[in-house]
Amino acid sequence: MRKLLVLASLFVATVFFSATETFAQTTVRYVKQGETFWTIAKHYNVSLLELQRINQKQTDVLFVGETLRIPQPISQADKDLLARLVHAEAKGEPFAGKVAVATVVLNRVDHPNFPNTIRQVIYDRSGGYYAFTPVQNGEINKPADREAYRAVEEAIAFRGLGSGSLYFYNPKTAKSEWIRSRQVTVIIGNHVFAK
Repeated sequence: MRKLLVLASLFVATVFFSATETFAQTTVRYVKQGETFWTIAKHYNVSLLELQRINQKQTDVLFVGETLRIPQPISQADKDLLARLVHAEAKGEPFAGKVAVATVVLNRVDHPNFPNTIRQVIYDRSGGYYAFTPVQNGEINKPADREAYRAVEEAIAFRGLGSGSLYFYNPKTAKSEWIRSRQVTVIIGNHVFAK
């Protein structure tokens, strides 16, 4: 009986301290007049869906003074890397195409068949080839422009709200029959997006 009591106490202490630690790492925000999930997600550079999920919200309704927990944002280093990829992959494409390229990377991070971080997704190799041409040819190392950073911020805020694109390609240059066999989700500019 004494062993059972000790084990139960240890379990309760572990759960309590784990919950306290997690809460201590979470930013808390009190909703102000005129704020929406969208404006708060954009301000903190977090996904709108993740913000709703962590606060167990099924609707868009917020009340002034309500307490919201803010999920951990994507690091500045990851945003910089993603913006450089967007700039290299979607130079000359419309803004929506740049957002869609960033969204593909975020969708891959969230998908079980791909690595779990932005960096790992961008530098992923398969069959000796990098997943993204700018990594192979060094264009990833060139600075991103302001529009690429804006596209990354938009993709982060809308994370999880798109059509689930995991791939994109330019039909004029793509040689792979496999990529052409994927279900097309949208065509933006010179890129076909697919899953």
